Amino acid sequence: MELIDIGANLTHDSFDHDRNAVLHRAREAGVAQLIVTGASREHSPKALALAQAHPGELFATAGVHPHHASEYTDECDAEMRALHAHAEVVAVGECGLDYFRDFSPRPAQRRAFERQLQIAADTCKPLFLHQRDAHDDLMAAMGNFDGRLGPAVVHCFTGTKKELFDYLDQDWHIGITGWLCDERRGLHLRELVRSIPANRLMIETDAPYLLPRTVKPQPSHRRNEPMYLAHIVAELARDRGEDVDATAAQTTRTARAFFRLPATG
Repeated sequence: MELIDIGANLTHDSFDHDRNAVLHRAREAGVAQLIVTGASREHSPKALALAQAHPGELFATAGVHPHHASEYTDECDAEMRALHAHAEVVAVGECGLDYFRDFSPRPAQRRAFERQLQIAADTCKPLFLHQRDAHDDLMAAMGNFDGRLGPAVVHCFTGTKKELFDYLDQDWHIGITGWLCDERRGLHLRELVRSIPANRLMIETDAPYLLPRTVKPQPSHRRNEPMYLAHIVAELARDRGEDVDATAAQTTRTARAFFRLPATG
């Protein structure tokens, strides 16, 4: 089974003491390639550096998460554009809108998002999107760039049926995480994932966040790792009524095409 984790925050400081061991465990669990999420001015360059240190295995995104939108200055925009000159950076983001936390003012979020949409339009790279409690505004912002953007994936989808079908109507891709395994918050996803076309479905851990609650035994540190992607794909296959090897193979094909990744081996 060959898997691709389309979103892991491997630059997070919780991995500083054992990052190589984390990657080894991921390989042993079938994770052949991994996209390292860049979500701020600080961590996007680190994501690129990790990708450059592991050619053909790790790749990166570069962007500014809405939590950090207040840092999106002209200088920041220039830094992001410089990062996107590197082939190892395969998507724009993580970017979008988050009205659940409002860690940055909403006008600042919208400005930062629009500037990153412009980068995506200019570079023809895919978008790695974040949306929480801001569906209508995200759809409006994307609509302002209609016809100028390439493919997009709604990372860590946790939303409603209406939101899902709005995204699918735009031919966007959907990223599913261990949220699927949360009996408190993710039960609705068990049903919704059946409606996602196979060629629009990808999987991710969002490590170190969102450790699947159905992993047994639960690690004492509660840190999620890319090796748990195999657990997520098994749960996803069960909910879709598919053979796990078939789900794994299809999500891998979809991710490789979406991010334009080279074949392994």
